[in-house]
Amino acid sequence: PILASSQLRGKEGLSLARLLTEEELKGILERSGLDLRELYEASKSASERAYAPYSSFPVGAALAVRDPNGTLIIVTGANVENASYGLSICAERVAVFKAISEGYHPFKGYQWEMIAIYTPTESFTPPCGACRQVLSEFRGDIPIVVFNLKGEHKAYTLDDILPFQFKFKVK
Repeated sequence: PILASSQLRGKEGLSLARLLTEEELKGILERSGLDLRELYEASKSASERAYAPYSSFPVGAALAVRDPNGTLIIVTGANVENASYGLSICAERVAVFKAISEGYHPFKGYQWEMIAIYTPTESFTPPCGACRQVLSEFRGDIPIVVFNLKGEHKAYTLDDILPFQFKFKVK
């Protein structure tokens, strides 16, 4: 069978990253007013809309965004595969591109609070390198929470899993 790159990362995918402590995550959630359960449900629901006939590995993402008035918007994404596998797209990038195309641009008063990712596995699946770089374009320190099929979670920041982010300076 064809394996998604996220399946290849498996249990060791977070081994070198500094995980956020539960106290740190709780503080982020309290400051942002986010509900972790809501993000879990949104990302899990998004995974049910994935198109993954080749890997059988549906992934869902939920990007929590605050508009300039403080209203919370949850933007979801699911992975979409293609027979030409390189043309597939991950759930995280779908959520990011959807947010941008809907006008929730972080440089125009929208605050990207957190992204949650759900995979139906016992292990925790972090974003791939391409998704990490796309996230860094818009918020390099975004908190990331990954959920497994049991609803358990691990959390870290993008800075922790992509320490040397590529940034292009526009003149």
